[in-house]
Amino acid sequence: MTRLSFIPRNLRIYIPILLFLLAIIAALSIPQLRSPQVDSTVEPVVELVALRSEPIVPIPLELELDQKRVALGDRLFHDPALSSNDTISCATCHRIDQGGTDGLAFSQGMLGANTGLNSPTVFNSGFHFRFNWDGRAETLEDQIDGPITAEKEMGGMSWPDVVNKLSQAPEYLSSFNEIYPEGITEANIKDAIAIFQHSLYTPNAPFDQYLRGNDDAISDRAKEGYSLFKSYGCVTCHQGMLVGGNMFQTLGVFGDYFADRGNITKADLGRYNVTQDDLDRYVFKVPSLRNITLTAPYFHDGNPKTLDQAIKLMGKYQLGVDIPQQDVDLIMHFLRSLTGEYQGQPL
Repeated sequence: MTRLSFIPRNLRIYIPILLFLLAIIAALSIPQLRSPQVDSTVEPVVELVALRSEPIVPIPLELELDQKRVALGDRLFHDPALSSNDTISCATCHRIDQGGTDGLAFSQGMLGANTGLNSPTVFNSGFHFRFNWDGRAETLEDQIDGPITAEKEMGGMSWPDVVNKLSQAPEYLSSFNEIYPEGITEANIKDAIAIFQHSLYTPNAPFDQYLRGNDDAISDRAKEGYSLFKSYGCVTCHQGMLVGGNMFQTLGVFGDYFADRGNITKADLGRYNVTQDDLDRYVFKVPSLRNITLTAPYFHDGNPKTLDQAIKLMGKYQLGVDIPQQDVDLIMHFLRSLTGEYQGQPL
């Protein structure tokens, strides 16, 4: 029995319409309720251009960032010294040259340990409203705590140990003392890594160019795909700047995804692991669809190996429909148009 089986069958045909109406309401409320999580020291450069009125908005073309902090954060992000045995860095699971992910269903941590979760992309992470699949971290700085202090991921070092270890490196001492009056501290390490993550934004995707008024930036098939994306109700959860990343949702609204998949794990409980509220069982942060064609496999469990599979599973379990292959193909054309640029180069 599905969770919505109490709805009369003859009324279920109206559910996609209801979802679309909810999407419009959500889009109107986003600026007030779910504005992107942007550090107060990170300022988007103002754009004087009229945008199309759509539930999706473009990523800023430019952010003003402290480049010394970005460079320091870049070095820390890629440095395995942040792990207890100098083998794992943040970039191990979030490869900049691989869509900001590692391409694995479940990321591997210390000594090949299975983390039990698929690594989300680090690109555009500065715009998310919460962090981790279960939303347990409210800021990027909070999120950094997780992997560094987790024994399975990076060895479980304490922050005093991390500070002491980095203080043995003259280049770090020099850089931190130049940028921060307090030198190397837990807060400053987190700040530098977070600012680097803010720099990983991917503007100027073809669809963003379209939103800024360039009709020729995307193909007619991509436009048809976007129309279907809205009419099926995908945009109910995937909207805003990140086409997601700004709300929580149950995985399995129109069916029991986990029973059908089998082998339920603690990670599958989602936000329940944070709140212990039964209403949060199987609830996850909605992922961003930016650069989605580069980040397979998908979902928190890495179950769908292809974008085609992910769209069909979303149709079945989130929308209650079997999306025809022709429509799936068109939606994929739209999703490809969400791939942006990093440092001026297409991803």
